[in-house]
Amino acid sequence: MSPTSYQTAPPRVAKSSSSKDRGDRKGCREPCAHALVAHRRLSSFWHTASSIRLVRVAVVDIGTNSTRLLIADVDRDSGALRELVRRSAVTRLGDGVDASGSLSAAAIDRVSSTLAEYRREIDQHRCEANLAVLTSAVRDAGNGEQFATRVRKDHRLDARVLSGEEEAQLTFLGAMSGRSHKRAASDPADDDDRATVVIDVGGGSTEFVIGSGRTAGFHVSLQAGVVRMSERHIHTDPPPLNELQDLAADVRQTFLAGLPTRERERVTRGIAVAGTATSAASIDQELDPYDPERVDGYELQLGTIELLLARLADMTEDMRREVVGLHPDRAPTIVAGMIVLAEALRAFALEHVDVSEHDILHGGALRLAGVG
Repeated sequence: MSPTSYQTAPPRVAKSSSSKDRGDRKGCREPCAHALVAHRRLSSFWHTASSIRLVRVAVVDIGTNSTRLLIADVDRDSGALRELVRRSAVTRLGDGVDASGSLSAAAIDRVSSTLAEYRREIDQHRCEANLAVLTSAVRDAGNGEQFATRVRKDHRLDARVLSGEEEAQLTFLGAMSGRSHKRAASDPADDDDRATVVIDVGGGSTEFVIGSGRTAGFHVSLQAGVVRMSERHIHTDPPPLNELQDLAADVRQTFLAGLPTRERERVTRGIAVAGTATSAASIDQELDPYDPERVDGYELQLGTIELLLARLADMTEDMRREVVGLHPDRAPTIVAGMIVLAEALRAFALEHVDVSEHDILHGGALRLAGVG
């Protein structure tokens, strides 16, 4: 397979998007009433005035494909964050949600088992506050609120089903705070006020947040995640060209409808967070074991993503599990992930993005500490 043979249409997104499409997908521009409401809700949830400078917090991200833990000490004055524990497990909570509309019992059990382990670590580190963020799969599921209640009761976690706006605010805060500290250490002259898009390819959806500094403006959650797209389009192992083309066309149309031209055209820089982007950076560097220091800040070229896609799509799932730099549990969805990530870059006419290890986990930790 050639690097671009899966494409069935020109890579650029159309130059128009109806207001109905934008409204239906909860996108908004700066200033944005939805964003202001989300910011106030987040502030009321987690901002607590205190004279204590250093606070230890735990954040759990219960996503469509993985469940992750961050335990960190946060300096309230400077916003500096020191990681103490970082864990990630592929739990596939969103398996079947696109078709059934509900979280399955097996998926819930997988997540619950992981949360029990995380709870023990949180207790061992004597965290002063905790937060569990539940995103796309739980928002979409008919039994999502019941699952959130179980997380609160069984694991003593402050579980919150985030709206798309709240998820965007925390993701952008985390990504940009990580960049700010790295810039201060390496290149103080780097301009942080340029319009930046943070791209978060998840299991059920892909989040786009555009802003500058630590302030998110336009944001939208589009239903094109790696689990959802894999279940919808990939039925053969390895996937034939027509399945890849159909998947790419679906993602491209979803992005076309949900990303207004005006917002796309003002973006000059991209940051990609979460498992698809970090996996791409790890595979490209052949990291074994995974090294977050070498992944964070890695410049990932669009051409590299296309080459990785061509390579991975020619493999069976069992072969992908042996790829150096790729966690075996991501083998079933990484092909869809590469297509989604590539189409995201094309939507903004970006030739590369910076990969970041700082995402919604870090944004949640900062908010728990009253920062940002």
